[in-house]
Amino acid sequence: MAARNASLSISGPTDFAEAFNVPRETIHRLERFADLLAHWQKRTNLVAPSTLPTLWSRHFADSAQLTTLAPKARLWLDLGSGAGFPGLVIAILEAGRPDFHMHLVESNRKKCAFLAEVARETKAPVEIHAMRIEDLAESAQSLSPEVVSARALAPLPRLLELASPFFGPATRGLFLKGREAHSEIEAARANFDLTAGLHPSLTSPDSHVVEVTSLRPRGANAT
Repeated sequence: MAARNASLSISGPTDFAEAFNVPRETIHRLERFADLLAHWQKRTNLVAPSTLPTLWSRHFADSAQLTTLAPKARLWLDLGSGAGFPGLVIAILEAGRPDFHMHLVESNRKKCAFLAEVARETKAPVEIHAMRIEDLAESAQSLSPEVVSARALAPLPRLLELASPFFGPATRGLFLKGREAHSEIEAARANFDLTAGLHPSLTSPDSHVVEVTSLRPRGANAT
């Protein structure tokens, strides 16, 4: 996988394959994802239309960079998956691992239908939860992901409220954030005791990945 020391220049599948060291079969799956996204985008607003020409960098590589921070994680939970970023991209990259599984949570039914078609066409190892994140937290109390991820879902204080029910002692949060990442971490400390760090984004000089390695609501009773 790519080293985290410089922004990547990715204009298409060839650049992506070189940057993330993935096989041709994976690239074919991502190309199928791209084709389906372009087709569905004509009738369902999945991503900002202005980002489609830079899909391989803006969406695919931006999502894929999270795998460099958790290369051994086997069970992921992606919150507010939308059009599949980052969760579905990560699942496609890890499709060759028999022990890998990705849970995608998305309340929009049309987006869930899109996720299901892409997963079927690419054989991505995912389970789609067509519900609100809060409802999943109540119904899936035994779900203990190694990684909780999210992109463009909510400011970090609210995002951690949504993520905290899924955090166990060994869970990490990987959240794609923009230039206000540091101030969002400080704002989150008002309601959470957390250990968090920032990684520079591989795809944007103004963006970061927030990594949360411990999370506890303030005032929570010890267990």
